[in-house]
Amino acid sequence: MHISQDFDAGNIEVVSAARADDIQLRIRHDKDSEFYQWFYFRLSGVRDVPCTLKILNAAGAAYPAGFEDYRVVYSYDRQHWRRYPTTLEGGELRIEITPQQDAMYFAYFTPYSMERHADLVARSLQSPICNLTILGQSVDGQDIDLLRIAGPGDASGRKNCWLIARQHPGESMAQWWMEGALERLVDPFDEFSAALLQRCNFFVVPNMNPDGSRRGHLRTNAVGRNLNREWAAPSMEKSPEVYLVSEAMTHFGVDFFLDVHGDESLPYCFIAGVEGLAGWTAEDQAKLDFYKTRLAEINDDFQTEVGYPTKGPGEANLSMSTGFVGSRFGCLAMTLEMPFKDTTATPDPEFGWSGERSKALAHSCLEALAASL
Repeated sequence: MHISQDFDAGNIEVVSAARADDIQLRIRHDKDSEFYQWFYFRLSGVRDVPCTLKILNAAGAAYPAGFEDYRVVYSYDRQHWRRYPTTLEGGELRIEITPQQDAMYFAYFTPYSMERHADLVARSLQSPICNLTILGQSVDGQDIDLLRIAGPGDASGRKNCWLIARQHPGESMAQWWMEGALERLVDPFDEFSAALLQRCNFFVVPNMNPDGSRRGHLRTNAVGRNLNREWAAPSMEKSPEVYLVSEAMTHFGVDFFLDVHGDESLPYCFIAGVEGLAGWTAEDQAKLDFYKTRLAEINDDFQTEVGYPTKGPGEANLSMSTGFVGSRFGCLAMTLEMPFKDTTATPDPEFGWSGERSKALAHSCLEALAASL
């Protein structure tokens, strides 16, 4: 029996693996941080052997409720990921399973590797309407990629729409969402996208946190910074990812902003706005309500009843991306949240919330944007 995690986005520590019925594991902390919850590892050498895997430190994770009623994702080929039930006993997350092949992969959610990110960028750039700007490098020296997508003709009078994802690297559903958005925007046969690109220029950062993604972090970059708390005062030393994207926003301008995330505990797709901004108006509220309502009409996986509590006037957190962007640029700025688990109203017993459903929601978000315009 062997357990490995030394690959892109891998995360696990082996406490004991002497017996297949008592495999004891721990999730590794983000570097220089108390956050942990993301895991991704391979179990091999136990084909047709009943195994009990125990993640001993589940109760101390960043969001312990995320492991309640949770089904782990597993794969044999790293292409097709399905769900399997777990139990939470005495603070330990348990997986009781008999592998059917020589190697089996387990993850908190369907992984999205930096190799797949590179493939996504390269594939998008095959379109003549997509261009790449490397804004700079992360702490670990990885490129911060900005994709600019504009339809033919004069782009000067169009709305500048920004889409960013994966400030929190363990929220890999956010980059699956990005894959769906980019594939549709650059599809030369999609009449909807062609019409939308006559009204909008898109600025897309598919992965805000490449270092955390590769390191197998849940929430922080290479030096333990939660990027979605850095927007008020980013620095090139500690949070160059935010600093560089913020500078690009200032250069190009922002008329619409969507930051894509995942929520560990809540089994819903929902949007959080910035109602707590000072000077929030009835017109601002109407724009937010229209977008959310239209999205719920388009996609049954999205709902408007459950989400984060609304902040009072002047209570918006300007260190978060949406608060900062909404305040600075006076535009509609929103955070989209998707579940790690599944949606309660539209559950999928085999796949739960998945990469494919995230991609489909991205298509719907673009349609809601078109309606909002």
